[in-house]
Amino acid sequence: MRSQSRKKSKKRVLPGLIAVAALGLAGWFAVHAIGGKHPLASVAIPIRAPENLPDTPAEWRGRIDYRALDRQLAALSQRPEMAGLAVAVVEDGELRFVRTYGVADKSTGARVTPQTLFRWASVSKTATGVLAAALATDGAIDLDRSVADLGTSLRLPGGAEAHVTLDQLLAQRSGLTKNAYDEKLEEGQDPATLRAGLAAAPLQCEPGTCHTYQNVAFDAASEILARAANEPFGDAVEDRFFRPLGMVSAGYGMARLTGAKDWAKPHRGAQVRPIKEAYWRVPAAAGVESDIVDFATWMQAMMGSRPDVLPGPVLQIAHRPRVGTGRLYGGTLRAATGEAGYGLGWRSFTYAGGRLEGHSGAVEGYRATMIFEPATRTGVVALWNSDWGFPFRIPFTVIDGYHKRDDAGWLDLSELPQPAGSAAKPAPVTAPKG
Repeated sequence: MRSQSRKKSKKRVLPGLIAVAALGLAGWFAVHAIGGKHPLASVAIPIRAPENLPDTPAEWRGRIDYRALDRQLAALSQRPEMAGLAVAVVEDGELRFVRTYGVADKSTGARVTPQTLFRWASVSKTATGVLAAALATDGAIDLDRSVADLGTSLRLPGGAEAHVTLDQLLAQRSGLTKNAYDEKLEEGQDPATLRAGLAAAPLQCEPGTCHTYQNVAFDAASEILARAANEPFGDAVEDRFFRPLGMVSAGYGMARLTGAKDWAKPHRGAQVRPIKEAYWRVPAAAGVESDIVDFATWMQAMMGSRPDVLPGPVLQIAHRPRVGTGRLYGGTLRAATGEAGYGLGWRSFTYAGGRLEGHSGAVEGYRATMIFEPATRTGVVALWNSDWGFPFRIPFTVIDGYHKRDDAGWLDLSELPQPAGSAAKPAPVTAPKG
């Protein structure tokens, strides 16, 4: 094993040096691929050299049986519902496992790599929540002011925008029926126009009194926070968080994804789907893309690993649950979780006696999840380019493995229909759109 590791290191020396030199100029990708709008933040940016990724069995260390996990993920990636998959595990605050499977594009056979960009979908809401918390800590914004006072296109039934606060908006307490006007957004209608039109939308509850999941309404935060930060919303997140954290692959926008050298195409079964811009037009709700390594870096920062960029008080404001929600996911996974709550773009819930935090998301052809246990600073990020919900189970297998619990069979494929000529129908495991 040692000789293999030395060979690996020697093989990677030259690519590593080239990567470091390239990073000094433009990050992992060409300037066009990372946006190219402005230089990187003027702070020290830690770069994890490619040869230091724990991406081979010889480099996997910890309480979790990573070889067994790798076998389960490899089997999962072979299902006809899947295309590509990227997974990273942080254990006790340290990156311990990075692995990619399958293809970024079934039409070409291009493989997923640790540098392949995927969409975060609704996990993007976590960045919105912490930006709001950071600006509130700075005194640049008041979370308890009404959204009407903060100057936004959002209008709610009965003029409720005059009393619904930014805090309530980010905790999904608008009162609107779930995912209001998402279908209009997907048809190509303008988000600001749709937000104004929400004044005529049906209510699920009195605004401010219950949790109802939104994308169009939630994205009023992009208008509010851009004004408070005095720069475009996406730039504010990138400048304040992503670049100082060394997340050079992370950013906003459809053109930024499709202009990258290495990006995962959306799939449904064996079919590559057309890319759609709809949810990029609500960036606060679903605008981020990155590779799996930067996604793991984000999770580590959410665990408190970088107080210089994301201080503890900011994280506490963002993560603290404001309102109870229904149980998450579907099927047996739904039954295994409880006490679910929502903070500022943040979910939390109990599982097997412990509390987990994070978010999951779904847009056409992509799924993403980031779930971790704050008490042990152990969790999972996973990105995949298909519509299948089964991989949302991955974090629960990892958390069980960390605690040495008996295998609950979350990734057991034996009970699923056998693959045939067409994609099998999986057990229901769902995440909100966006």
